[in-house]
Amino acid sequence: MDLHPSLTWRPLETSDADDLQRLFNAVEEADAQPFRMSLDEVVEDLGETWRDLAHESIVGIDEDGVARAWMLLTAPPEDATERRVYLDGGVDPELRGRGIGRTVASWGIDRAHELLARRGSGDGVPWRVGVVVGTESTGTTHLYERLGFGALRHYANLRRDLDAPLVDAPAADGIVLSQWGPQDEEEVRLAHNAAFADHWGSQPSSPERWLTGRSTFAAGWSLVARDTAREGSPVVGYLRSDRFPDDWPAQGFTSGYVHLLGVVREGRGRGIASLLLTRALELFREDGMEAGTLGVDTANPTGAYRLYERLGFRVYHSEVLLGVSGT
Repeated sequence: MDLHPSLTWRPLETSDADDLQRLFNAVEEADAQPFRMSLDEVVEDLGETWRDLAHESIVGIDEDGVARAWMLLTAPPEDATERRVYLDGGVDPELRGRGIGRTVASWGIDRAHELLARRGSGDGVPWRVGVVVGTESTGTTHLYERLGFGALRHYANLRRDLDAPLVDAPAADGIVLSQWGPQDEEEVRLAHNAAFADHWGSQPSSPERWLTGRSTFAAGWSLVARDTAREGSPVVGYLRSDRFPDDWPAQGFTSGYVHLLGVVREGRGRGIASLLLTRALELFREDGMEAGTLGVDTANPTGAYRLYERLGFRVYHSEVLLGVSGT
């Protein structure tokens, strides 16, 4: 698919971070999304050492030298039992309706399939090409549907206001919570891989990948649960929180975000998830946050959605994973 001739196209570079953040924010505002990509996030994303920007990204520049459209592919290098490629792109709202978005999306899909072919497509390992779209972004949804994508998964963003009393979460016997520290990283990574082994689309995280994406990590709001009744007091649960102050004006309230919450299989049914989440909400409130937020797969097999509802979380935004898959 040829890219739109009204712009000059080249791969993204790390020096494009400022322009890319501006484009992200323009698209997010036009689509009424309750978040805004920060510059630190963009810098971190473009700078991932495993990325191949020369072959997995494009940016369209107008005649005045202004970036107007982009596409960035994310293909986690350690994927083993399923190969995934995620698309993230958009067009400056000022240039919408000219067919630029269709050529950018088509380029991304074609390049994703080329990437999968190089990584062994056809060898029997399942693959997936997808894009996450807010339900308000009807134009983007229709575009990808016309290009053959369908709904693969639905996600809910939940909010728990902190001006209401928190639900009591009794301590589980032998379970001790502590602040997440550097000494916990490897044990928590292994616990995470075990906890998410039965989750749709999840792949084990390598030691290197586990420590990336930390520009928004809030260690003071993050927790580790250990079972002191067992030899060595192993990690049986964990909660990672993030801080996204750039989102707060768009969403209309300050918040702490629960990025990851997991309990290993042998620790389930003991109230550990409730204990972790309630304590995190207390920490958010102690720091003056107005709400706690998180995202959840509505088909999560662990019953997480029901847990969040019981603790007072309610939906404030929804997203859908559109894509194609095969073997």
